[in-house]
Amino acid sequence: MIFARPGLLTALIFIAAAFPASATEPERVEARFEIFGLAGLHVLTNRTTVQERGDHYAIATDLDTRGLASVFVDLTSHSEVQGKLARDAALPDAYRADVRRNGDDRHYGVDYHGDGAVINVSTAPSSERPFSVAAEQMRGTVDQLTAFFLLERQLAQRGTCRVVVPVFDGSGLYNLRFSDAERETLTADGYQNFTGPTQVCQVVREEILANRYKNEDTFRRGRIWYARLVGGDRMVPVRMEFDTRFGIVTGYLAELRGRGVNLHLMRE
Repeated sequence: MIFARPGLLTALIFIAAAFPASATEPERVEARFEIFGLAGLHVLTNRTTVQERGDHYAIATDLDTRGLASVFVDLTSHSEVQGKLARDAALPDAYRADVRRNGDDRHYGVDYHGDGAVINVSTAPSSERPFSVAAEQMRGTVDQLTAFFLLERQLAQRGTCRVVVPVFDGSGLYNLRFSDAERETLTADGYQNFTGPTQVCQVVREEILANRYKNEDTFRRGRIWYARLVGGDRMVPVRMEFDTRFGIVTGYLAELRGRGVNLHLMRE
């Protein structure tokens, strides 16, 4: 789930191209999440923007390590996708991600065709072989941003987390298997002052094929607490807990803006 930042002009051009020309401004929802690790160490900030207009969507996510965590893993990343909305699906057109990890730059790209074909346009460092996945294995996959977007829309529309989403993100091929856990009413804690009912989703990452050169850390399984905080066809994660090789990390929704909502939830 960790990707980096292209130039500002490139990002603006990419997001603008996601929408056809129209006098109607896209609906925009911005969220900031703060991630904490062992002993409450602040390790990561996630900023995600979701835009929808008509039958098009665009998602952009920035990740940055924080505080002492950057001594061990100095990471900045930017990932973004644009695509089209169908009644029961979100269909990506193009996904791009850039990662800078401890001074090492990586660039990922995936193009999705209407017939289900998926083209890997990632560029490998000169010291590595390109990561190769058979065309039939990639067919019908989506990027990781779209995978979670699909879940959020399904939760709002059907009230269930149950779905398996095949993902190819340029660095790995895997399934995200979501399932329902019990509903839970959250109460405020020492990090966040959110209180309210949530739907809890469990997620397991099932690796199919991974880049053996990849040196990126991700989760194995986790739980995500979703709430209906904005109008429309999406539910929003308010808390999350992931099992990683460094132990359990916990994330909190800190800010949410858009669709008439302006929430500040962290105890900062």
